[in-house]
Amino acid sequence: MALLPILRYPDQRLAKKAAPVPVVDEKIRKLVADMAETMYEAPGIGLAATQVDVHLQVIVIDASEEKNGLHVLINPCIEKSEGTCEGEEGCLSVPGVYEKVRRAERVTVRFLDLQGQEQVIEAEGLLAVCIQHEVDHLNGKLFVQYLSQLKQSRIKAKLAKKARITA
Repeated sequence: MALLPILRYPDQRLAKKAAPVPVVDEKIRKLVADMAETMYEAPGIGLAATQVDVHLQVIVIDASEEKNGLHVLINPCIEKSEGTCEGEEGCLSVPGVYEKVRRAERVTVRFLDLQGQEQVIEAEGLLAVCIQHEVDHLNGKLFVQYLSQLKQSRIKAKLAKKARITA
């Protein structure tokens, strides 16, 4: 396994739409293992392949307290969403920024697992929010795009300043 570099907002590669995975093979399983290691090390609770500059529809999520509940979703498709909730979100590609975002409270998602088998899960709460957040990444959208233009500009300026200080 290897740690992968995480792209930072406003990197334009984060806006690229991910392609479906044609076949779940050893290459995809290695990508998943590397993504999981990267997510846990960061530390985070979700990571989309887009964030590590691999533009395939692959997501890893672990919203468990114990960090032992890894979900792998390949070619995820949100088929149904219900209710609304609003909560504070952050993102490994937008470090140090947390803002309130409105999402569906429950989702039904169809995806492939690591064996290439089709699965369906119904998620609610934090897991549902994570799935929506990561699926947005696969579609080239970041949570900051739900915010006002003013907030987006402030976030870009904050991150640019932080990048200059650490460079």
